[in-house]
Amino acid sequence: MQTGEVLRRQVFNLLDAAKGGRLKKLKEVNKHEIVEGVTEDYMERRVQTLLSYVKQHSPYYKEHPEWTKLEDFPVMTKGDFIEHYDEVLVDCVREQGNLYRLSTSGSTGTPFTVLCDGDKMSRVNMNFISCMELNGFRMGMKRGEFRAWIKGKNTISKWKSFKNNLIMVDISNMGDESLDKICRDIEKKKIQVLVTYSSALTALTQYIRKTGRDISRWSVEMVFSMGEALPQETYDLTKELFGFFPVRSYGNNENGFIAIQLDEDPEYTVDLYNFYPEILKLDSDEPAEPGELGRIVVTDYYNKTFPMVRYDTGDTGKMRVYYDKNGRVHAKYTEIYGRRGSLMYNTKGEPLSIHVFMNTLLKFEGTVYQAKCIQWGEKDYELLVNADRSRLDETELLAAYRHYLGEDAELRITYVDQIPIQASGKFMVCENKWNGRKQA
Repeated sequence: MQTGEVLRRQVFNLLDAAKGGRLKKLKEVNKHEIVEGVTEDYMERRVQTLLSYVKQHSPYYKEHPEWTKLEDFPVMTKGDFIEHYDEVLVDCVREQGNLYRLSTSGSTGTPFTVLCDGDKMSRVNMNFISCMELNGFRMGMKRGEFRAWIKGKNTISKWKSFKNNLIMVDISNMGDESLDKICRDIEKKKIQVLVTYSSALTALTQYIRKTGRDISRWSVEMVFSMGEALPQETYDLTKELFGFFPVRSYGNNENGFIAIQLDEDPEYTVDLYNFYPEILKLDSDEPAEPGELGRIVVTDYYNKTFPMVRYDTGDTGKMRVYYDKNGRVHAKYTEIYGRRGSLMYNTKGEPLSIHVFMNTLLKFEGTVYQAKCIQWGEKDYELLVNADRSRLDETELLAAYRHYLGEDAELRITYVDQIPIQASGKFMVCENKWNGRKQA
């Protein structure tokens, strides 16, 4: 336990106690409700309170008094919210001071900023801490955040970095030189928690294994994976290297963390305290059947500035809902497939998890540096490859992808020098550009 960690935790607790201990209470309730579930009454009450509020204060929803229950309200994509931005904002937003901005970098080509008040911002922060603490995090621990940090865009000040005990770990380039520097920084700066996108974690752990790097002097106690789905191979390798399992999470910048892995549960526990989750069919706004792949839609209970009712996150997954012996409600995402633009189909029209493409890449470690599979048609695929061509067996690579895409896949290779990491820090291993009926 580092001195800086203890001091920051004490300062946080003292400052919060001086204000009535609200943040601590919020955090503890959040943790309790994630683990123990919520009551049906709570869900119904929160939904009705939110719907009544938006019909009174949001010009967009005011126009439709006939919308009385959640199913009546339209499902809104990021594009829909952007189109109706000023109408969705509550009436008194211009009179509110100290508004906060929840911004997504636009990794799918659409930057988006959601405004919120101090209460929602506190909930976002305590939600993050709650998800971390449920997996062993201690307030004040030094964490390294892996992102494509861009000066003047998303970097943070030295004061904020010091206050939050946060180290900016730049992953704009994930070549061996950059990874060597990242490893040296982790050791030298005594980083305790790695908060990273799964693609960056995959690159880091593969590099450690490939180089046989000694990490015994590292101070890392926790690895927190965000963004795209974490391949099982990376999960297992992280556990092998560090001696503990990485934590899988699901969320976004607009709302916060929506679901979290608890212990080594392969499923994601949904935060029913802050969100009402739905899985809707891929081609309609009807509820998906239990266990059916569908669109992940969430209603955010607590953003009173920019209400997000039935927000289509752009991701796809499967969910199960169940009741425990006390009658409390629990929800689990049993599978998260990621962005619909990354939802690929094999030649039979069956959906493929992003795991498929990540796992395939791992088989060619050291030869294929990057690869991205693009679907152009029902059976038409292109494979962008950055590799050591002198060592690459094309036939073997094509066969590995056809194993999942289908033996009748029309698959061609295009060699490139680099496949850029997106501004968000994510690297997309697949993309659906098909205009056919299966593309979202």
